[in-house]
Amino acid sequence: MTSDLRPVTEDDLPFLNGLFNDQESTGLHQWYGWQDPHRLRRRWEDNGMLNADGGTLLIAEGEDRVGFMSWSKQVTSSISYCWDMGLIVAPEFRGKGHGTRAQRLLVRYLFDHSPVNRVQASTEVSNLAEQRSLEKAGFTREGVLRGCAFRAGEWHDGVLYSVIRADLGPRG
Repeated sequence: MTSDLRPVTEDDLPFLNGLFNDQESTGLHQWYGWQDPHRLRRRWEDNGMLNADGGTLLIAEGEDRVGFMSWSKQVTSSISYCWDMGLIVAPEFRGKGHGTRAQRLLVRYLFDHSPVNRVQASTEVSNLAEQRSLEKAGFTREGVLRGCAFRAGEWHDGVLYSVIRADLGPRG
């Protein structure tokens, strides 16, 4: 069985909250301290976690909740924007290709349903597993973002990746 993306349901909220508020679930590179435990519910009640400026989809394998993908609009000029995306995969599903597949699926979804030419993602320089996943998903490494992310009391360097429409080739 392979993982797929689907909209978040109300029953998924405790799982997602765990990925944000349980240090073991978030993993080293995604732990930013305790988060408002009601924030996700408010977002879900407001718009189902999907709107014109971004969204969140669940990564699922059959009935199993694997993780989530999220994206947000990033203005790139006075008349254009791109999507910036990220994910967290639950610990028991890491290293099995779910993140790579989910990234490919989300890129295709965003190109199919919006006029953007670029989808980007970043990760910390020390997150080698995510860098490999992005490269397997078809992203190109663009460069190092010095001192861009504050986590665990320190500033960390990041790595920026992107994919543009021409990288995918024709649909089919």
